Amino acid sequence: MPPKAQAAGKGRGPAKRKLAEEFPLGEVLTDTSKKSWKLGAPIGQGGFGLLYLANDNSSKTVGADAPYVIKVEPSDNGPLFSELKFYMRAAKPDLIQSWMTSHKMKYLGVPKYWGSGLHEKGGKRYRFMVMDRFGTDLQKKFEETGRRFPRKLVLQLGLRLLDILEYIHEHEYVHADIKASNLLLSHNNPNQVYLVDYGLAYRYAPEGVLKEYKEDPKRCHDGTIEFTSIDAHKGVSPCRRSDLEILGYCMVQWLCSKLPWEDKLQDPLYVRDVKLQCRDNVSEFMSKCFSSQDKPDELQKFMEEVKTLSYTDKPAYQKLRSILEAGLKSIGTKDDDKLEFSSVVSSNGAGPSSSAKKTSKRKKVVDYKEESDDEVDGSPAKKRKSPKKKGVKESKTASPKKKAATPKNTAARPKKALVEMGTQTTPGLKRGRGRPKKKAEPVE
Repeated sequence: MPPKAQAAGKGRGPAKRKLAEEFPLGEVLTDTSKKSWKLGAPIGQGGFGLLYLANDNSSKTVGADAPYVIKVEPSDNGPLFSELKFYMRAAKPDLIQSWMTSHKMKYLGVPKYWGSGLHEKGGKRYRFMVMDRFGTDLQKKFEETGRRFPRKLVLQLGLRLLDILEYIHEHEYVHADIKASNLLLSHNNPNQVYLVDYGLAYRYAPEGVLKEYKEDPKRCHDGTIEFTSIDAHKGVSPCRRSDLEILGYCMVQWLCSKLPWEDKLQDPLYVRDVKLQCRDNVSEFMSKCFSSQDKPDELQKFMEEVKTLSYTDKPAYQKLRSILEAGLKSIGTKDDDKLEFSSVVSSNGAGPSSSAKKTSKRKKVVDYKEESDDEVDGSPAKKRKSPKKKGVKESKTASPKKKAATPKNTAARPKKALVEMGTQTTPGLKRGRGRPKKKAEPVE
């Protein structure tokens, strides 16, 4: 069970949802644009949905080299519906390609949306979404390398994520759940990484109007507890600075193995308070994570820059990129577009070796984010009533006894990544997510 999210120590368990039934090989699904998709073998289960290999040519058998996957859930479940809202607004192939062209980018790590719809079988209705096929997730890589990434790789991942975040931020969304298990390598190119799982994506600026800062005690600690932002700990809806703060925590953990609050993840108030102390004194935070000779100055500068942002500020993405690029230059290298995963030691800037110990089991406490506007295919998604928020204009400006670390015994262990999608395979709701208040309306 996840830790209790409310300050008073009381929380509610996740709603019980139906599990998706397995479809036979060759089942044909037709999306809203009347395009047919044929299902291949299931490659695992994520949350309450099943993932299948798929092809857009219904006349051919779907083989192991299929380029697509299809996620299927019972139509009255909420997680996939939440993701669809983001994908249909911000992840259409032409939108992504246009952005890449205008920004002279080789690729952008945002999964493309290829189609969605409803499918009926045996008197039951299922919602499905077609996506790109991916490879392994970075959490698995993190464990395989002794819970440390090389400094060059960490800075390269930071640069890729800045590209991704700038894109989704400019399309009115924030991700709110950046972490290694939500970063997947391309199926065809191991040097490309994609940010997935938009179930918590929040539309922070519908029609360009920013949501105002408002604390809600009922929503405290949303996200993945070790990485979630201070805003989320206070029950504030995520914003652009929230994503960048989470990215900062991720980069520090990838480099030093363990964040200072990871021994008490079951106490979200403690985690919040330590993060507040670290934000107030970034230099002291870095000293807790790294030895003096291994301290990465660029990560301190990155976090100091993020610290200056107000709730509605637009981040200076290029300035943040320059900070990370300067870090690469300081270690005598540059971004060569090659992601090299290897075991590292403290001399590589990874911090004291003693930090690679077992930590508390990862806990996650979340509520699904709501939107008041009409959603997918014109169907409103009203899972929870929330107070109306005024728009504002955008600103310019006690753990268990520790053991030696091994991939088997480490903390924050990956969610049994699928071989192809990197999505959790354990049955049931994704760890710690709160329930939607009402069933999602079906997509027509």
